[in-house]
Amino acid sequence: MYSLKESWIKMHGTVPFEGWDGSMYCTKTNARIALQTNITGGFISAYTYTLVQEGWLTILYNGNEFKLKPNDLYIYSSGMEIKVLEASEDYNGICLLVDEHLTLETDAVRDMVRIAYMPIVRLHEPKISLPEDMAKRLWNRMEEIAGYLHSDNALKGAITHYLFAVFLLDLQSALEQSMTTEKVPRRTEEVFIGFMRLLPGHFAEHHDIAFYADSLNISTRYLSSVVQHLTGRTVMDYVNQFIVMEATFLLRTSDLSIAQISDRLHFSDQAAFSKFFTRLQGLSPKEYRRQK
Repeated sequence: MYSLKESWIKMHGTVPFEGWDGSMYCTKTNARIALQTNITGGFISAYTYTLVQEGWLTILYNGNEFKLKPNDLYIYSSGMEIKVLEASEDYNGICLLVDEHLTLETDAVRDMVRIAYMPIVRLHEPKISLPEDMAKRLWNRMEEIAGYLHSDNALKGAITHYLFAVFLLDLQSALEQSMTTEKVPRRTEEVFIGFMRLLPGHFAEHHDIAFYADSLNISTRYLSSVVQHLTGRTVMDYVNQFIVMEATFLLRTSDLSIAQISDRLHFSDQAAFSKFFTRLQGLSPKEYRRQK
């Protein structure tokens, strides 16, 4: 998948400002910009938080269609399939984009990773409809981050990282006020989030449930039951989704042969990879590459 910096250059042809390190960016968005994100095909190794101010936006998220309206917050988690289908002419919003590695590895944020995954764990959909005052608070927080990113402050990197942590705390408060579903036990949530944190770094090499369960020191049965209970999907659904996303990304953007892609994704041979890809995508890797 594209890093945040690679995806931005792919969409806009250049970085947003000189010296940008690619770890975080916040920008106002409109219909044209929203549709432009489809250029990357959803292959972004980042988290994005989009808050709608005016108009509406229709997205396809993991095969499900959602319409976002004013005060709706949409959260994209790395590895999820996303496409903007349509946007009203008067659509306006603000979007905070944060590199996956910053989210998972920065000390100030690491303990709050659960918040980034909360929509997946608890809501089964990526949007939250916020009260107007809470939407305004999050909007102001994102504008503050944007202001520091474009400032000459020598410490803006550290400041924006801490502001992101504060943003996540505000988001946690918003989610807790908005949710009406039964509270998920902390241990169950931790197991699921632990699994989701393992996936990006290991899906290519480890296609089996046992690796993830062993890494979390739990049984395969327990991991399977947690994922199934929280999301209605299986562990292999998630593993396969990451494999397919990386495979389609490589088929679309690289000159690697299908045999080389098969090897990179640790399939036993090209035939096994082709069979897997065809089963999930409805066409062979060769056919997919031909139509890109």
